[in-house]
Amino acid sequence: MLIYMKSNYTLIGIMSGTSLDGIDITLTNYILDINQWSFNYVFGKTYNYPEEIIQLLKEATTFSAEKLLLLDKKIGQLFGDAILQFIKDYSVNADEIDAIASHGHTVFHQPGQGFTYQIGCGTTLSLKTQLPVINDFRTKDVILGGQGAPLVPVGDFQLFNSLADGFLNIGGISNISFKQNNKIQAYDICPGNIPLNLLMNTLGKSYDKGGELASIGIVNQTLLTELNSLDFYVLPGPKSLGMEWINKEFIPILNKDSDSTPNKLATICEHIGIQIAKNANKNKILKLLITGGGALNTFLIERIKHYFEGEIIIPTIEIIEFKEAIVFGFLGALYLSKQENCLSDVTGAQRNSCSGVLHLPN
Repeated sequence: MLIYMKSNYTLIGIMSGTSLDGIDITLTNYILDINQWSFNYVFGKTYNYPEEIIQLLKEATTFSAEKLLLLDKKIGQLFGDAILQFIKDYSVNADEIDAIASHGHTVFHQPGQGFTYQIGCGTTLSLKTQLPVINDFRTKDVILGGQGAPLVPVGDFQLFNSLADGFLNIGGISNISFKQNNKIQAYDICPGNIPLNLLMNTLGKSYDKGGELASIGIVNQTLLTELNSLDFYVLPGPKSLGMEWINKEFIPILNKDSDSTPNKLATICEHIGIQIAKNANKNKILKLLITGGGALNTFLIERIKHYFEGEIIIPTIEIIEFKEAIVFGFLGALYLSKQENCLSDVTGAQRNSCSGVLHLPN
């Protein structure tokens, strides 16, 4: 059995987000010293998805069971190829790697129905790389009655707590974590890059670099009011969002409005800014560290600053781009050291858990 206790772990973290902007891979050392964790980020790189894979992932929620299982294995192979390339690119000594910690790519996330499903077959990935793999970090928490999300706050407050008292990640979805009465609280706030990128896709582009197109748009007040009135925003945490909700609740509101793309982009940025600031202000966050692709959207950050009463902190580009992969590597280190990596205060589960599934190549 691979599980063991020691004070230093080296893991490859791999993250594929709902915004489909690539496969983030990191190599990080995690050091445990008298119950205090620290980390040493070594390398990180994003590997782009082939266009045909992006299309398959966009359509995955409509697939038959057979077609989805085939995609699961295909993504496992793709992750494996990317990691082998990463090891080659940075001349990594594979013998020094304790494990790969893989988030997988979320296709279904319905904790209310008792399931969540991330593809990227762990067994395929382990056999392809000949390394131990830990994946499926969310399922146990969902079975215990939790949301299975967010998981990153465990890393926020053990690895980055000296930088801020609140942590915001703007990936495909925007989520926040903070402490209240010395307990970690975290939940999804609203969509992030997903609707912005979908609008840019209609123009043949992947994303709105720096929010340049959004910055010339005019906010559509009618559309903004309707987006801000979505039922999800009045629900108490813990709560989480998935593509199903975005496709069912958010996108139809955008589609029924005939306004221009710049105006829609500006309105979505305004909406995201309002929702994020409302939650950060309500919870009296003083310093908010922002990571994820949205942290590079200058216009969006300006809209958050406009409404937020505290200080915005934008970290180094490595942390912006790779924080989630670093944290999923950390979840793997916690798994190997038999420590809890999924917190019931955050997810709403019956109890904390040491979550994940181990796959061995032999």
